[in-house]
Amino acid sequence: MAVDEERLLRRTARGDREAFDELYRRTAPWLAVRLRRRCADEDLVAEVMQDTYLAVWRAAGAFVGAAGGGSAVGWLWTIAARRLVDAFRRRARLEQVPPAAAASPTVPGAEDEALARTIGDDLGDALLALPAELRQVLQAMVLDGLSVRETSLLLGVPEGTVKTRARRARIALREALS
Repeated sequence: MAVDEERLLRRTARGDREAFDELYRRTAPWLAVRLRRRCADEDLVAEVMQDTYLAVWRAAGAFVGAAGGGSAVGWLWTIAARRLVDAFRRRARLEQVPPAAAASPTVPGAEDEALARTIGDDLGDALLALPAELRQVLQAMVLDGLSVRETSLLLGVPEGTVKTRARRARIALREALS
């Protein structure tokens, strides 16, 4: 019987290297895909992956789990998203423009479709109908829990643009659902 990610994380917190290895095998492919959708720089994605799993190894005991309302993979993604934003900040300090998030096709991706199915028919359809740039902002701010500034760095657009897109997305969703 397969051990779920939360249990693997708890074992990792106790220093179980085999549990950490299994957690990595289960989550790294998925995490790399999500990071690549937000960053086209493979070297940066590899750096963020390494930083993320190092942080998981060191801080696995801080995971609250289902009792705190979070999942293990959600906790892992939060760490990775924050590490990606930190990497963009480092680049900005070096006066380099962070690589723009990988261009989203006009057709919603598999991740967007899976999210829409999870949320429900009406809201899911409304999300899929949004232009890609509005969906990206909602995903970063609402699902990934990033601030306006972090979303700005992640997407490579000004903070004002993030705020405008978030507002446009909320209005479009409200109209689609009324």
